[in-house]
Amino acid sequence: MGIFSISTDMGIDLGTASVLVYIKGKNIVLNEPSVVATDGTKHKLLAVGEEARQMIGRTPGNIIATRPLKDGVISDYDVTERMLRYFIRKALGKWGSITRPRVVICIPCEATEVEKRAVKDAALSAGAGKVFLMEEPIAAAIGAGLDISVASGNMVVDIGGGTTDVAVISLGGMVVRSSIKVAGDKFDEAIVRYIRKKYNMMIGERTSEDLKIKIGTAYPREEDVTMDIKGRDLVSGLPKSITISSEEMREALEETVYTIVDCVHSVLEQTPPELAADIINKGIVLTGGGSLLHGLDRLIESRTQVPTVIADDAVSCVALGTGKALQELDKYGDILAASADELSR
Repeated sequence: MGIFSISTDMGIDLGTASVLVYIKGKNIVLNEPSVVATDGTKHKLLAVGEEARQMIGRTPGNIIATRPLKDGVISDYDVTERMLRYFIRKALGKWGSITRPRVVICIPCEATEVEKRAVKDAALSAGAGKVFLMEEPIAAAIGAGLDISVASGNMVVDIGGGTTDVAVISLGGMVVRSSIKVAGDKFDEAIVRYIRKKYNMMIGERTSEDLKIKIGTAYPREEDVTMDIKGRDLVSGLPKSITISSEEMREALEETVYTIVDCVHSVLEQTPPELAADIINKGIVLTGGGSLLHGLDRLIESRTQVPTVIADDAVSCVALGTGKALQELDKYGDILAASADELSR
């Protein structure tokens, strides 16, 4: 019998923007924003997930809607623990209060020992029986359907909400890797800054995210598209409405997306020649919600001259990867066992 044997074993993609939970044998059972609403003292939990996200920017002074993870790591330990407990119990349903599941949680590939320990402790406090950590590029590659167990190079770029992880993987391990704290959230911030600077107008987090999803682009679109948005005029202080074009969005996002392109370029430069040849044949695989930014794959391809594709179901790749690792222990058990050994030291 392997490390995992009961049906409540779960994989968790603990992201800055959202949390996905995979239960062995049931696929992904939960996908909600990693947002928590508490009262002013943080003692009382008022809402978690989608319900809490609806409150961002719309709460009275005595209610705080926050994201307890920042740049891929825990920034508020107590709130993260309570959020995890809520999601674990919600995913398990009627078994949530009596089962202590064994859990695989994904972390950025360059997380420090302190950050790893914080994630493990938070999960144990939230009700997990045993915790294994798995680096996000490894999980993303497995979830994208790549065979990482063979002696052949695979390159994965996982662009989440808080971090972008870039790795060249062979024989189940990362040969070259890099992690930067530039991803989907920084796209949103860049849009807010651009509109404030160009139009003297303040927009909220949800409006900037809508702009990014609907008309945002990293590469010139064949046809310019526009979107009407509303915000607050910084001069008059009154509500204001303007029309933004996708070309303006490209301008707003340019500096941020080039930081990611430079990171990909840097990892390619450090890749051994034999593995580089494999990558040219197979291409670069993009995963994570941030990879869905229009034209980002084309920009990376044009800058690196390496074919670049977005994985099927890019948002769920990391969670699906933890699930496949749970189901194919003969193949991936060593990776999970190694992570458990590192944490026990």
